[in-house]
Amino acid sequence: MTAKSAAAAARATVYGYPRQGPNRELKKAIEGYWKGRVTADALRVTAAELRRSNWQQLADAGIHEVPTGDFSYYDHVLDTTVMVGAIPDRHRNAVAADPLEGYFAMARGTQDVAPLEMTKWFDTNYHYLVPELGPDTVFAADSAKQVAELKEALALGLTARPVLVGPVTYLLLAKPAPGAPAGFEPLTLLDRLLPVYAEVLADLRAAGAEWVQLDEPALVQDRTPAELNSAGRAYRDLGALTDRPRLLVASYFDRLGEALPVLAKAPVEGLALDFTEAAAANLDALAAVGGLPRKRLVAGVVNGRNIWVNDLEKSLTTLGTLLGLADRVDVAASCSLLHVPLDTTAERDIEPQILRWLAFARQKTAEITTLAKGLARGTGAITAELAANRADLASRAGSPITRDPAVRARAAAVTEADGRRSQPYAERTAAQRAHLRLPLLPTTTIGSFPQTGELRTARADLRGGRIDTAGYEERVKAEIQEVISFQEKTGLDVLVHGEAERNDMVQYFAEQLTGYLATQHGWVQSYGTRYVRPPILAGDISRPEPMTVRWTGYAQSLTDRPVKGMLTGPVTMLAWSFVRDDQPRGDTARHVALALRDEVNDLEAAGTSVIQVDEPALRETLPLRTADRPAYLAWATEAFRLTTGGVRPDTQIHTHMCYAEFGDIVQAIDDLDADVISLEAARSHMQVARELAAHGYPREAGPGVYDIHSPRVPSAEEAAELLRTGLRAIPAERLWVNPDCGLKTRGWPETRASLAHLVTAARTVRGELPAS
Repeated sequence: MTAKSAAAAARATVYGYPRQGPNRELKKAIEGYWKGRVTADALRVTAAELRRSNWQQLADAGIHEVPTGDFSYYDHVLDTTVMVGAIPDRHRNAVAADPLEGYFAMARGTQDVAPLEMTKWFDTNYHYLVPELGPDTVFAADSAKQVAELKEALALGLTARPVLVGPVTYLLLAKPAPGAPAGFEPLTLLDRLLPVYAEVLADLRAAGAEWVQLDEPALVQDRTPAELNSAGRAYRDLGALTDRPRLLVASYFDRLGEALPVLAKAPVEGLALDFTEAAAANLDALAAVGGLPRKRLVAGVVNGRNIWVNDLEKSLTTLGTLLGLADRVDVAASCSLLHVPLDTTAERDIEPQILRWLAFARQKTAEITTLAKGLARGTGAITAELAANRADLASRAGSPITRDPAVRARAAAVTEADGRRSQPYAERTAAQRAHLRLPLLPTTTIGSFPQTGELRTARADLRGGRIDTAGYEERVKAEIQEVISFQEKTGLDVLVHGEAERNDMVQYFAEQLTGYLATQHGWVQSYGTRYVRPPILAGDISRPEPMTVRWTGYAQSLTDRPVKGMLTGPVTMLAWSFVRDDQPRGDTARHVALALRDEVNDLEAAGTSVIQVDEPALRETLPLRTADRPAYLAWATEAFRLTTGGVRPDTQIHTHMCYAEFGDIVQAIDDLDADVISLEAARSHMQVARELAAHGYPREAGPGVYDIHSPRVPSAEEAAELLRTGLRAIPAERLWVNPDCGLKTRGWPETRASLAHLVTAARTVRGELPAS
């Protein structure tokens, strides 16, 4: 096919779409089902209606081929676990008795059975359920969900492409099941898994699938020759099948690198590649391997992870170059649109001109179809769209919102000394112990307490004008009083105020910092039914006035025990926002760090002796390629130290991280120079404690003993046993006792019971320690 005919054949598609619905109907239906207010059949009806609505919206926007199978009640990797029959033994009875109940038990656990471990999906804030596989795992195909959803779309008269997690990525994301031999690698199960994929592909072909997409994002990471050989073998075997649809192997989030030639020569009919800035090297690499003759190329030129409008002319230039490298070039976003909100038109509080700088999922589908039209018919067919796009890009570039000379001058004046504490840790810790007088194995929580319905109602009433600010603040004060009283009665050593006044750990601060924009309906799935509204980091950042000092001081006035000041760190403020793309992220992080530094210093001046600066996104944002990591970690750790470096030696700085793999950033954790770090550890059985010990981490740490992402209440003995495991890695004088994460999403009954058990466990194990 010539470049001209390839252009004429260009079509628009997407890899996936937000699941929740315009008013988070899926979240409400699922949570209603959990509470017994919604039947299983009603939940299925809601889900089917949302799928139909999504597909119809995509088709109406001009998307030629809609995705199926990307919709999920909880997580698409968990759906894959069901599809291949890799149900953990502890969940088999529940799944057999009631597949829907068993599915949610794997995701959330029950009082008697622990859930699957949860961690971040590559370098995003989306969490997936980690498959547990062992040498005895027996796979069995169950394509019912995938086939049913394909048939739903075909019945609407749509061209549909099922989307599956690819077999190589599925195995690379898995972890050894409990009891698996040391050194077991799930990838060794590939030959056992491929026949199951073959069966699913045959079922989809029989149901009417012409193409099936197999997502292999794990191949954009550094991979060993053995892993690349496994990928080559997988697609050689799947490609050799006779009873299958055409295969589109998709990669995203970064450059494909060494895996590109492997997939380019595989006997599959198409590849999908990311061509946004993060993966721009894919263009030259594709040319270097001779392109994709006789194959379909799906070009991800619209950023599926950020919300700024696309530069249409730049994307058309990229697409034009690609025309000579494949038999057919289609246009797509760089990844599933799961990672962005649904629709900008729902936003009423953002100034209309600024709103034109933004593209959520529906706007991105419009960009994709515009680019496909321009590629197929020429730029003359999209003259008006190009003119409007140029105007929007110029408006943003020239806006005073984006540049504040005072912020830039302050950032330029930063010295290395600004990012260092005045004394080394060994001297600081002595001062802190003398000042705080805490027992061995001190107990605390991560920060937030349950956000009750009354609190949410009060916040909604304030927004709606049904109560005034004074009435709302009285409600917040009452909640803080209750939280402080509970913690004192339970016996916690270092208290928190509970964050009753906060809507979200990033949004709350973003709404008080200049340079940020906040949305009203910009919901994005974080995990399960947990949705967040990432703010938009649009310009230079500064702090007009203190943000947390008043509420922290009020909480401290209610107790003699230390109350932690609670802040979100600069890296997480970037990672859990839609960050500006017009300057290096390190520059933006420095601006945020300086604003937070002012808050830290004001907290200390107001008498706060323990200040926690949370960085749960430090590992999440780690670049997928090893070569890119040193530069990121340099500016990320500098930003944290700049935030915390101005306090006295006897002020104790805490940080917190959760739900990520920490082993490969232990040195960076050390470089933060925090006095205490709390980390997720309950689901991973204290793995991070062993990793800290292996590194020789010299500071204090609190690996969590209570998994807050599950409604189950751990017993005191269960928490005590985790604590004993932690003590085998970290000495008692440096070990804290805390939950994995904040308690915002939990209910009060389970919180009360779990924290009482946590304190009992700490006292029990403290009593087992040898007398000093």
